[in-house]
Amino acid sequence: MENFKRYNRLTEYLKEKFGERTLKICIDGGFSCPNRDGQCGYGGCIFCGERGSGEHLDNIDIPSQVCNFLNSYRGERANKFICYFQNYTNTYGSVSNLKKKYDSALIDSRIVALAIATRPDCITEDVARLIASYQSKYYVWVELGLQTSNDNTALKINRGYTSEIFTKAVQLLNKYHIDVVTHIMVGLPGEDLSDVKNTVQFINRHNIQGLKIHSTYVIKGTKLEEMYYNGLYTPISYGYYMDALVYIITHIPAEIIIHRINSDAPKNLLVAPEWNLHKKLVMNGLDKILKEQNLCQGIFFRG
Repeated sequence: MENFKRYNRLTEYLKEKFGERTLKICIDGGFSCPNRDGQCGYGGCIFCGERGSGEHLDNIDIPSQVCNFLNSYRGERANKFICYFQNYTNTYGSVSNLKKKYDSALIDSRIVALAIATRPDCITEDVARLIASYQSKYYVWVELGLQTSNDNTALKINRGYTSEIFTKAVQLLNKYHIDVVTHIMVGLPGEDLSDVKNTVQFINRHNIQGLKIHSTYVIKGTKLEEMYYNGLYTPISYGYYMDALVYIITHIPAEIIIHRINSDAPKNLLVAPEWNLHKKLVMNGLDKILKEQNLCQGIFFRG
């Protein structure tokens, strides 16, 4: 096995930062989404399930979720943990309510970091200031769903905000020195590799510290499922995704931390594509291509 690191993996970054293995505690914070309750739209993004990407999470109070994780076999696999508010929009609400929820998760001395997934249109000065207040004790990052820089695609997927809003959110988080992790998706309806390249160029104009790369998959109960069965959407192939993945990795700055290279749907909810179920297929496939072609993260990045 080669020792050369072809790209910056989150697991290795966290181990170096905290001196040992550090695991995420994924939390359902009981939030909603402005794209579901009418604030900016209804139904959510066309690929998003009823639980807002939290189908695997327990729908119980936040402290119990944390305690259940720490008291399970998973809690025995590490000594340090990250509280990760995962599904829906975890900065959507009053600042006092946000603080109450975040505080209710940070209940164990082994918790060393706080990660918050949200939408760019739900980042305000007051929210950024609140999140920054945790930095004296915890490593903090905020995950922003961009998905694509193409605002026409954004309308198709019912995203509910423009790419300009993403830029403003990043600038606000930069102001408070909060690390930003960006989500991008490959295979959105109507997009091709040129859209992937444009999205990469777009994010490279921003000061971000992490990246999550997702393939687009179809799950039950979504608008995308309707489109799929009506012949209006065709999922991308494994080969297409690998081509896009290699392009992304080689064209972003070498210092960005790669949090994920693929998203895997719950087996009982996945409609298509079938290859999405095989997480190691993507991981091993990427490693193989990078090694065979002697590529690494940032090799083609030009600023």
